[in-house]
Amino acid sequence: MRGRTLREQEGRAGLALISPTLVITLVVVVLPLLWAIMLAFQDVRLINIRQVGLFGGYTLENFTYVLAEPGFWTALVNTMIYTVAGTGLSIVIGLVAALALRDRFRGRTLVRASILIPYVAPVVAVTFLWQTMLSPQYGIVNTWLSEPIAFLTQARGTFLGVEVPVALLTVIAFEAWRYFPFAFLFILARIQALPAELDEAAVVDGATPTQRFRYVMLPQLWRIIALLAVLRFVFTFTKFDDVYLLTGGGAGTEVVSVRVYNFLTARDDIGASAAQAIVLAVVLVVFLVIYLKFFAGGERDQG
Repeated sequence: MRGRTLREQEGRAGLALISPTLVITLVVVVLPLLWAIMLAFQDVRLINIRQVGLFGGYTLENFTYVLAEPGFWTALVNTMIYTVAGTGLSIVIGLVAALALRDRFRGRTLVRASILIPYVAPVVAVTFLWQTMLSPQYGIVNTWLSEPIAFLTQARGTFLGVEVPVALLTVIAFEAWRYFPFAFLFILARIQALPAELDEAAVVDGATPTQRFRYVMLPQLWRIIALLAVLRFVFTFTKFDDVYLLTGGGAGTEVVSVRVYNFLTARDDIGASAAQAIVLAVVLVVFLVIYLKFFAGGERDQG
């Protein structure tokens, strides 16, 4: 028996090293995903889940029921508004904070560290803080207003003569506040890696700060902003705990993830819950394909 070549030995060693990760991924991600897909095509309730088998009666009734159920499309629209607005605002605020804190000044390290507090603090603690601040009875925010506003329980309100979704805008603001440090870290790291000569040359040429940002800095930040957009979109699109802890999905803030939870707990309808989760995943995959086509592909071509 001839000895193994060096390439074969390296291949076997690499396979042995990644095998624990493959097993964990299979057990934690792949198998639960396959189980959820199987449940989505079966009439499964909590009372009969033990009788569900691999070769049960598969049907599309869960999907037709979910898509025709009142409130599903409203929840999907809420999810899109919440995701797009929350993602955009968090990136914009993170960009502004990174630009403001890129230069050296006294206490810069302390300020940078304090910016991370919303992101690293427990979600239960920060949602309770917002609920207390925005309370119409004793919240500090309402002490500054002529009339108290129930920010987390009022579905509609009038601002400058225009009707606005009060509770939905509030949870969007919370999303932007809580996760802008994530964008701040990415953008600040990229800004500090930019060649200083480019900015200095623009200053010598007489470019204004706006022109320097638009023509020198922004083109080099575009890729990291696109990456942040897709990451925050994925995380926010499936977000559950923030919305549920703030409003419970009430006052016009029901998103699809909260709706899945309500179907699972209030109705014990596991099949419909799984079907809604699959629909949510399909919509998310569509957006990921769009990102890979228009952003990741261009980056490979550029490289």
